[in-house]
Amino acid sequence: MQQQKVLINSDRLKRTLEKFAEFGRTENNGVTRLSLSKEDVAARDYFVSCCEEIGMTVKIDDMANIYATMPGIEDKPPLVIGSHLDSVKKGGRFDGVLGVIAGLEVARTLYDHHIQPKIPLMIVNFTNEEGARFDPAMMCSGVISGKFEKAKMLESRDVEGITFGEALTASGYEGEIENRLTEATAFLEMHIEQGPVLESESLKIGIVEGVVGMVNYEIAVHGESDHAGTTPMWMRKDALFTATDIMTQLRTKLNALDHDLVYTMGRMNVHPNIHTVIPNQVVFTLEARHKDPAVINQVVQIIHEVPETLGGCSVSMEKLWGRDTVIFDKKLCDQLEKSARSLGYSNKRMYSGAGHDAQFISSYLPTAMLFVPSVNGKSHCEEELTSYEECANGVNVILDTVLAISEY
Repeated sequence: MQQQKVLINSDRLKRTLEKFAEFGRTENNGVTRLSLSKEDVAARDYFVSCCEEIGMTVKIDDMANIYATMPGIEDKPPLVIGSHLDSVKKGGRFDGVLGVIAGLEVARTLYDHHIQPKIPLMIVNFTNEEGARFDPAMMCSGVISGKFEKAKMLESRDVEGITFGEALTASGYEGEIENRLTEATAFLEMHIEQGPVLESESLKIGIVEGVVGMVNYEIAVHGESDHAGTTPMWMRKDALFTATDIMTQLRTKLNALDHDLVYTMGRMNVHPNIHTVIPNQVVFTLEARHKDPAVINQVVQIIHEVPETLGGCSVSMEKLWGRDTVIFDKKLCDQLEKSARSLGYSNKRMYSGAGHDAQFISSYLPTAMLFVPSVNGKSHCEEELTSYEECANGVNVILDTVLAISEY
């Protein structure tokens, strides 16, 4: 006879999500909870109180990352669950916070059932994942994983000129460097998909095998400004017309590549941006994402095939930044899939197009991620929504995986 599975308290999960949504709630039921703001500090305080209420030990590191630990039977590196509590401006109620609350609900469920985990269970809240107040995104998971230099991060400024270091001190959440996450049996991050795939395929769970690589270029077109009414068309060196021609050519070539390639021309600056003056300079960005490095290399080749002169204008380009594809731990992904199937939840393997703390943590700890559907694929906006039932499904998969890993 198969033993009945331990499941979370879905009503409590709903109440907890609703409670955290109060910290920075916006008029249209979204959230603005910028990192280390008073709203973020209030959410942190509540999170810490919830953890201490069930006997967890809470520690803070020097980058304000919060770690709450439930002791295990065996003295082994912890099994870590986490994400982030900060949001973008007018963001949603689920992005990031769901991954932290997932860890909290798993710990609460173990506490309810008087189950002491074999391996210590840790919940982590990473600071400034969004980068909405301080650049860059995933700042503090990046520092502890060696991707960013702490000294530079402390000097990052928000729009009001406040440095991250100043906000860190003012928050009351500046801890000790020795509390940083350095070892773990596994790190699991649950997140809303932030895209439409799971919902469009009527699937409950996404097993995230990795985060796609990406490249970001800035392309500049330099022409000449002249009077918009007196300069014949054949004599113009119009930077905007040339830029749009380049965009069209790029789209044609990029669309012929792999079906899973996504690319965006998301920022454009036109100079002098006066309706009576022919533009003399246009600068725009092209960002492309794909899991296969070979496809990214094809994108780069296509960008560099753009002529240096076109339409009487000169063209230059600069690579702003990029990242390699991150592959998560196969054994952990297999266990997440096994747990989803055992609970009867439809699922698929997939990659994340967005960045997450997990991609940095995976560089030194066994890591995997789990997605739950986003309604209409909406995220980073007040309309962001995942049903409470879908949230509960995901947390049940995390709980089942935690219990299974403890038996390895």
